[in-house]
Amino acid sequence: MRIFITDCEGPISKNDNALELAAHFVPEGERFFSVLSAYDDYLAYVEKRPGYKAGDTLRLILPFLKAFGATDEGIEKFSKENILLIPGARDTLRLIREKMPAYIISTSYAPYIQALCEVIGFPLEATYCTALTLDQYPLPEEEARALREVAGEIAHMPLIAWGEGATGLTDLSASERKAVERLDRLFWKEIAQMQVNRVIEEVDPIGGAAKAAAVRDIRKKTKSDFSDVMYVGDSITDLAALEMVKQGGGLAVSFNGNVYAIQGAQVACVGKDTGIITRVAERFAAGGKAGVMAGLAPAGKDAPRLGSDTEIGEITPETLPRWIEQSRQFRREVRGVSIGSLG
Repeated sequence: MRIFITDCEGPISKNDNALELAAHFVPEGERFFSVLSAYDDYLAYVEKRPGYKAGDTLRLILPFLKAFGATDEGIEKFSKENILLIPGARDTLRLIREKMPAYIISTSYAPYIQALCEVIGFPLEATYCTALTLDQYPLPEEEARALREVAGEIAHMPLIAWGEGATGLTDLSASERKAVERLDRLFWKEIAQMQVNRVIEEVDPIGGAAKAAAVRDIRKKTKSDFSDVMYVGDSITDLAALEMVKQGGGLAVSFNGNVYAIQGAQVACVGKDTGIITRVAERFAAGGKAGVMAGLAPAGKDAPRLGSDTEIGEITPETLPRWIEQSRQFRREVRGVSIGSLG
């Protein structure tokens, strides 16, 4: 049985719900989130810190959201009121579900995914996302004051960046090393001593290895082989799932993906709507991976244009740089510079 699995934010919606929640509740929240997102990428894929996975930014921001007044009700209300779909997403998922089972695996918090499923008419039971009940975690006022103060400190830290082949602190600038060392002390020593640290310990974002585990769970439920799986992703949290599907003989697709998604996928799609996902999924449902790959341009040829704002092609060592740049441009245009620049 062939199955379709997709990330949510990127292939289906324009949102980055966690960033938007931070921007809504935390002063200078967009910058605050961007600093922690870069720290998250560094821990997961440069330092490869044991026990840390891509997407754990969604753990790290929770004490701060609570310190600035976020509640379960407030998060649910904000999420419902701010859903932005990629054009065509509702129809794409409907058409795909007529041909094969479809699933969503998202790092996003459950209130956002629940709201999105209501909007697009997608079954909630066919989703995997990050469970969250923020109200159950105590936060003494003394801790809240300390967190509110340090949020401003984080927002004024440099964005951590690194070059290809980086493996640790020695590959960072002096200011970036200082930022990593300060964030390490903050999260793993200072906040670790607070009561509110329970929320960091207990919330388990569905990102990185957890997305790959969700793919395996879907395969088990549907009794499908990896060769039966089409996975669509766009970010660092999809890398493990994309690589697993690709190595297992399935179809790993990047849609307006960042550099991590492009590196993990075997097919790149760029577009301003989800029409290209519909077409690739229809080919996959009919002929599997071979049916999709047969329709791509031969190596060395230009990627076919399926409309003025849509392209698709195989990712090879030769085409990788082009797809990284092309996808980056579409990603920023479709989702905005702030979201499009995140890992």
